[in-house]
Amino acid sequence: MFEPSAAPRLFGTPIGADFGATLLEGLEARMAEAPPEAWGRVTLFVNTTRMKRHLLDQFAAGPARLMPRVHLVTDLAGGLHLTGLKPAVSSLQLRLQLRQAVARLIDLQPDIAPKSAAFDLANSLAALLDEMDDEGVDPAALADLDVGDHSAHWARSLSVISVLSGQDSDVFRTQAAFNRDALSALLSLWDAAPPQNPIIVAGSTGSRGTTRLLMEAVARLPQGAVVLPGVDTDTPQEVWRNLTASCNNPDRVPEEDHPQFRFAALAKRLGVAPDDIAPWTDTKPDTHSRNRLVSLSLRPAPVTDQWLSDGPKLAEDLSAATDGLSLITARTPRHEAAAIAFAIREAVEANKTTALITPDRTLARQVTAALSRWGIVPDDSAGVPLHQSPPGRFLIETAALFGRPLELASALSLLKHPLTASSASMRGPHLLNLGRFETWARRKGVPRVDAAVLQDWLVSWKATEEAKDWVGWLGSVLENLPNTGGEPLEARLERHIDLAEAITAGLDSSGSGQLWAEKPGEAAGAAVDELRMAAPFGGAVDNVQYLGIIRSVLSSGEVREAPIAHPLVSIWGTIEARTRTVDLSILAGLNEGTWPAALPHDPWMNRAMRRDAGMLLPERRVGLAAHDYQQAMGAREVILSRSAQSADTETVPSRWLNRLTNLLSGLGEAGDTCLKEMRARGDRLVAISSALAVHSDNPISALPAPRPAPAPPAEARPKALFVTAVSTLIRDPYAVYAKNVLKLRRLGPRAPQPDAAMRGTVLHAVMEQCLKDGFDFTDPPERTAEAFMEVAAKVVATHVPWPATRRLWLGRLASSAPGLVRVEAALQASGMPIIVEEIGTVQLRGVDFRVSAKPDRIDRLEAGGCAVLDYKTSTKPPSEKEVEAFDKQLLLEAAIAEAGGFKQLGAQRAARVGYISIGNPANSRDEPLEIEGVWRPDAMLQHLAALIRTYEDPSKGYSARRAPQFLIYASDYDHLSRFGEWDVTAAPETILVGQ
Repeated sequence: MFEPSAAPRLFGTPIGADFGATLLEGLEARMAEAPPEAWGRVTLFVNTTRMKRHLLDQFAAGPARLMPRVHLVTDLAGGLHLTGLKPAVSSLQLRLQLRQAVARLIDLQPDIAPKSAAFDLANSLAALLDEMDDEGVDPAALADLDVGDHSAHWARSLSVISVLSGQDSDVFRTQAAFNRDALSALLSLWDAAPPQNPIIVAGSTGSRGTTRLLMEAVARLPQGAVVLPGVDTDTPQEVWRNLTASCNNPDRVPEEDHPQFRFAALAKRLGVAPDDIAPWTDTKPDTHSRNRLVSLSLRPAPVTDQWLSDGPKLAEDLSAATDGLSLITARTPRHEAAAIAFAIREAVEANKTTALITPDRTLARQVTAALSRWGIVPDDSAGVPLHQSPPGRFLIETAALFGRPLELASALSLLKHPLTASSASMRGPHLLNLGRFETWARRKGVPRVDAAVLQDWLVSWKATEEAKDWVGWLGSVLENLPNTGGEPLEARLERHIDLAEAITAGLDSSGSGQLWAEKPGEAAGAAVDELRMAAPFGGAVDNVQYLGIIRSVLSSGEVREAPIAHPLVSIWGTIEARTRTVDLSILAGLNEGTWPAALPHDPWMNRAMRRDAGMLLPERRVGLAAHDYQQAMGAREVILSRSAQSADTETVPSRWLNRLTNLLSGLGEAGDTCLKEMRARGDRLVAISSALAVHSDNPISALPAPRPAPAPPAEARPKALFVTAVSTLIRDPYAVYAKNVLKLRRLGPRAPQPDAAMRGTVLHAVMEQCLKDGFDFTDPPERTAEAFMEVAAKVVATHVPWPATRRLWLGRLASSAPGLVRVEAALQASGMPIIVEEIGTVQLRGVDFRVSAKPDRIDRLEAGGCAVLDYKTSTKPPSEKEVEAFDKQLLLEAAIAEAGGFKQLGAQRAARVGYISIGNPANSRDEPLEIEGVWRPDAMLQHLAALIRTYEDPSKGYSARRAPQFLIYASDYDHLSRFGEWDVTAAPETILVGQ
């Protein structure tokens, strides 16, 4: 295939070329005169599985020929069947073993990190050991590093690394060490008998140590060659010399962030000049003028003054270089995704192949969602992270159940999961019972779910046998959630899988539902099997540690299903931009921290230590990302996209985008014009996509809804109300209509919070318990207050599941307990509580309507009559004017008592009506019963009867927000009345309903 040569063979493909197609083209040209069987003697080494798959697709496209042998540079032993090598431990086993070592280190030195961070530290340590083996760093050399100028942390971490990496046994033998040994064995074979058949390393940049050694060896073989992707032929010799001079130079910082640095470093090691890298084919790039522009913009920082000298030389080709470029600057990632989706839609109409290239997986999912508007399903090469697939999420949710109370929100999330009770005959009945339980639990404000709560739900209605069986199944599942401490990882894993399978099986105790079905389930099962194999090396774990391990294991996998994708639309990672080309490339997420990604933090070795040890520098990642960017810029049409904001913070444009725009801005009027045209093309995409979004999210509708005053027929109107609803009838009649006519009730939150309303309910429950138990408040105050707090603690423990909230509320109650005890002692001295949270009813005169009340307490007084009392916890009692106009609750309760509405009390004339403020005695006050000779309880009852009579008129509507107390008032039915399309200044419009 190759002419004999004493020099190493280095070839390159141009920027923007389809690497697979170009590689095949060069092979065909060199094999044109070779016999057919010669193809079968060719060996190719490629750097990724995707690259291998792409090459095989190229060969499979024809014509018919023998296939070359294609191997991965990361699997030399497996591909070449090398034997006699010490095997590596699995990656997961290595991390679990290191977790135990790190955990013991944390036990000895707790200031290093919390125990929960042991597995994360083990992951980073495993990556470091793997890198050391890949780069051939001798553990003994670490002891020679001078860390005197560094903090004690780095010295301590260095000692840990030295101990672990210097183990004589193979306990921590990494895959990189195994692959490097395989390379040594292969090179020994080649030294003994140099292969005469063609061997080519293709597509790698040589950024890792073992791969670089393989490339150097292959380049020197009699029929060996290295084919580099995306070699910039427009880089001048001066720049190449600058890059070469920075390689392995202790007096200079290496230019690792330049896209061509890896090629310069490889050429230097091989003893050839970078500009001597020969073209693999005669194929010329489609966008040579743009390649020159991008090449100039990416010049290393020390020589950016060359913009002034070389920039004007681009003037005549500047228009051609930027004709196919568009620049999107969207406001948010959501707007960016919409603009990209519209650009893809246009490209599909024009029958162009299109690829979205981005490292931002969230943005890729947003674009996929936006494309669904037009039924376009892209071919996403990355698939779905396993931990975000249905079985992955399910396993993480079930792992989080151990050792903690089951909150209502967590329970509903788990029980609604599509895999829960996923057996064919179980899913329907499960969802039916779950819906009933959720409605009850949210109306009751249940914060947590346990067997007692499930039984309370059963007795609250005439439960069916099916519902009882469902509760029995769920109760048995909850019994398997003890608050265990540490236990061996393999035991915890088996308990976890048993629990997960029991939940997915549902009432059908056999099987595991759909947990392990289809590709996501198979991938999850494979991950669990891998963890099961490595679990004996994991040691003991607690609940938090196990959750971290299972989440880490699942997040390292991915699921690639095979949807019916559009043949013209793809989503690629940045590395695929090196090997494939399309008509339109969309480079998205071009912000600092995204592309390029933020440099990773290494908790074990800082940058100076890495350089001294001969390990990879963080800037290497930037250089590789820059090379991916430069390759992608070689497409015929390119859209550069970024968002100006992310998560409500301003973003910084990618350094490469900044360089390109700054270069164009400095090229005079021609550069400014080209830049404006690029932005104009991007702005058009943003404008059209925004218009589409506005039209879809806010479709053109009729005139805004009027302020409603629905008027149902007389027979549909309520015939009874509680006194607490009277204020609502006056202030917001529409709420009474929605609740009592339409029978709509607001559900409580999925995750109840300890708010003021709950505190008020709990404090009322405390007083109710004391009054019903006949608590004696007349004992000495100090002893009484102590006994009162004991009762309060029991009630609060029953109603409040949050320990911190219990302590806080009990502390606040304890501070006000002495004053409350004195008030209650005075009340007990003057009377006896007869009615405590009991319902009384009275029929209104002259109207078919009953009014009911459930007062906090009514005392029968020794002096005669009764006292109607109401507890206030956080709100101030209403003023006399508010009581006269709106808040008539307490006086109406007095009227019901006087009318004999409470059977145990009988007809008793009210002698006192008052508010007792718990926590702020200054707010306590009594309500006057008579003003200017008018007995107010009777007057309130007459006013209510008159109000009800007005609503007996079928033409009288229930106006929305008739007289809210505050502008910030929020009704449970604002969305139903379409408040916002109207305001309180609009006149109510009577709407006849049901007539």
